[in-house]
Amino acid sequence: MRNTNEPVATDGGTRTMAAVVQERYGAEPEAVLRPARLARPGIGPDEVLVRVRASSVDRGTWHLMAGLPYAVRPVSGLRRPRLPNPGRNIAGVVEAVGRDVTGFAPGDEVYGTAASAFAEFAAARPDRIAPKPAGLTFEEAATVPVSGLTALQAVRDKGRIREGRQVLITGAAGGVGAFAVQLAHAFGAQVTAVASTSKLDAVRALGADHVSDYTREDFLAGPRRYDVIIDIAGNRGLRDLRRSLTPRGRLVITGGETNGRWLGGTDRQLRAQMLSPFTGQHLGTFISSENADGLRDLTALIDAGTLRPVVDRVYPLAETAAAVRHLLDGRVIGKLALTLPAE
Repeated sequence: MRNTNEPVATDGGTRTMAAVVQERYGAEPEAVLRPARLARPGIGPDEVLVRVRASSVDRGTWHLMAGLPYAVRPVSGLRRPRLPNPGRNIAGVVEAVGRDVTGFAPGDEVYGTAASAFAEFAAARPDRIAPKPAGLTFEEAATVPVSGLTALQAVRDKGRIREGRQVLITGAAGGVGAFAVQLAHAFGAQVTAVASTSKLDAVRALGADHVSDYTREDFLAGPRRYDVIIDIAGNRGLRDLRRSLTPRGRLVITGGETNGRWLGGTDRQLRAQMLSPFTGQHLGTFISSENADGLRDLTALIDAGTLRPVVDRVYPLAETAAAVRHLLDGRVIGKLALTLPAE
């Protein structure tokens, strides 16, 4: 089995690469993320080596970096990070393919997900990458995989949104939310988007029919009832959300952000799933699936002009900690990308 946590290389040899490294958990990105050189990853017979041209950060980056809530640590590493860095999104060029890989060849432009993506090279599984949308830059493409797949599955698969549905989307200006608003609009829904004052114009431009400024009004207090609520912001109780659903409405929880160190808000998601069988409303959550089929669906929507990534700012790889800090500050509209040189 290939070692995915190879030691830092210090000899400047040709088989090293620029990367971000994290050797311990911590909530402050400046304290735990630093640029360094690592040995390039090897690949197995069923893997693809991608020269990464761009990556991106999302809320999941922080959870893996901080090791919080503790529920993530069986995956990320119990006492310290299992992987060199918490990056997941990639867009780049295929450098090499394993002997059992079909469908990809050196020189192909691809995007998708891979472990330790904050680096010049990443080893990816063929079933988690797809051809990069031709009309997107690498930086734009790198913002799509994790957030775009989450939004697609929330809107299409779990929310079952279709023409004429009344849909409420919280956290509408964030990474997942910006994609979700566009998708719900494209599927014919009447979309009410919840965001802060400075972000309302942005979500209108994405296709929201109505906007609600959560800093000035309680978006769940009015008489309107929704067929579907996509709850990305994750800070309202189940009782309030259910009151704003139609009797047979669907609640899809994609966010659960609290300060809880053990569950971090996922207890609300668990309660929703346990309650759902006892009510006419469908209450639930899901774990997003990273897969090539979903990426190809997103590519088709992007190529058709139905979906576009919203890139707030692009940082060089060496400033990954600053990008995560910007995300935590809460001022981002859409996504933050990381760029790497072509050579």
